[in-house]
Amino acid sequence: MITFKEVELSDRDWINHRLKQAQYKSCDFSFVNNFIWRYSNHIEFADVNGFYCLKSGVGEEQYYTYPVGEGDIKPVIEALMEDAKERNIPFRLRGIVENEVSKVEEAFPGLFNIESSRDESDYLYKTERLTTLAGKKLHGKRNHIARFKDNPDWQYEDITRENIEECKEMNAKWCSLYDCDEDESLQLEACAVALAFKNFFELNLIGGLIRRDGEVIAYTIGEPLTDDTFVVHIEKAFPNIQGAYPMINQQFVIHNCQDFEYVNREEDMGEEGLRKAKLSYYPDLLIDKYTAVLK
Repeated sequence: MITFKEVELSDRDWINHRLKQAQYKSCDFSFVNNFIWRYSNHIEFADVNGFYCLKSGVGEEQYYTYPVGEGDIKPVIEALMEDAKERNIPFRLRGIVENEVSKVEEAFPGLFNIESSRDESDYLYKTERLTTLAGKKLHGKRNHIARFKDNPDWQYEDITRENIEECKEMNAKWCSLYDCDEDESLQLEACAVALAFKNFFELNLIGGLIRRDGEVIAYTIGEPLTDDTFVVHIEKAFPNIQGAYPMINQQFVIHNCQDFEYVNREEDMGEEGLRKAKLSYYPDLLIDKYTAVLK
């Protein structure tokens, strides 16, 4: 049985070296994501032949993530299959990006059913479009931002050691508005957000906030994902303030994402409201991810 361990800050350099080699635009392949969701999603990792291998979930709902590394992928996947057999769990390999599907099929011809899940697709947008919001399709976003700016007493700031506590306070108010304590998925998200705040500077995260009348009313947190893609991990705004969400979205991109061609705004997880919000920006790319299950 493979020895999996919790993802820790001390593992970052080893893990990031492999992720940088792969240059996958999927949010699954982010050390920060794996670190802040480690408790909520029961994420553990192992070094198998120099490949970064993740195992997530509990009980019958455990699954493995496509290994990241250099060399022959076949013996690594075989080792994960044997691990699943020893744990007496079904073998499921998720997070396979489209250009890696053929490698799995060539290594294991006819062994797997390989299908994608729309709920897990990442939304990628051209940085230039999120910056300008040009065109007829994004006219509504520009209108919401204009209404936000009707009140001139607003400002954008990078998240720093001096203002991060105000972001935590704003997040607590947001959670109270949405009754996070009564919603299991929001509880799990709150755990991930708390880890991001607690380790913000150690993780080299990049964040921005917006003040209105001196009060923090929105914030965003992200990081570079690949050489040409920036990923937004967390975004919160007070829903009762018109234009707060499109405003923090645009301002963060203007100030922090200009060195990247794309912005990845992660998955919608099948949540209808989240899908509607992400589609309203008309993504330039959807990064489909596939799961391989033994036939």
